[in-house]
Amino acid sequence: MQFVKSLIFNLFLYLAIIFILILALPSLVLPNRITLLFGKFLANIIIFLMRFILGTKVIFHGLENLNKNKNFFVASAHQSMFETFVLQAPLRFPIFILKKELMQIPIFGLYLKKINSVSIIRETTTKENLNFFEKIKKITHQQNRPLLIFPQGTRVKYNERVPFKKGVGRIYEYLKIPCVPVALNSGKIWPKNSFMKYSGDIHVSFLEPINPGKNKEDFIDELEEKIYLEIKKFY
Repeated sequence: MQFVKSLIFNLFLYLAIIFILILALPSLVLPNRITLLFGKFLANIIIFLMRFILGTKVIFHGLENLNKNKNFFVASAHQSMFETFVLQAPLRFPIFILKKELMQIPIFGLYLKKINSVSIIRETTTKENLNFFEKIKKITHQQNRPLLIFPQGTRVKYNERVPFKKGVGRIYEYLKIPCVPVALNSGKIWPKNSFMKYSGDIHVSFLEPINPGKNKEDFIDELEEKIYLEIKKFY
């Protein structure tokens, strides 16, 4: 039965993505806010499909922490494709940091560029990477949108505790704005690289912001501790 539910969900998920990509084509020549609205629409479609097909409820906690500061960035645990889509629902049009290769995917890459996603070439030093921090500072301040990053660097199992990448500390130090940590258990329901999806509740917790002013090492330690302690509640 779970296999059948997973099959139906995956089918409707990719149909929804294709439908939105086609429907949103005119937005590529309109203000980027229109394109961003389609991303939020897709996030809510996925939440609906999870509830209707899988019997999975998405529960957001701590939404008030998104309203405590005008400018902030979000550092989220990363366990699944789920958060790359669904965090667009509660967040105010987030700015994504992603691998440059994704920007080169036909059609999809056009949307990523339209919404001002910031690309980075991992593990290398290039002229483009050297301008990375200046780019994200300019976009976050000009467009009043929160940056969304995944400090684990890749998707991990929901009960796996890996050290956070040092880059999140450099972003915190450079932007000098509060950071809202996000803990979640999406990998328990929607495991990485898995066809199977499961029933249950996905909890997404927006935690108390970490204010600027700490050194980057202390910030990373506090961010890790807050996120992993919260995730333990969802085991």
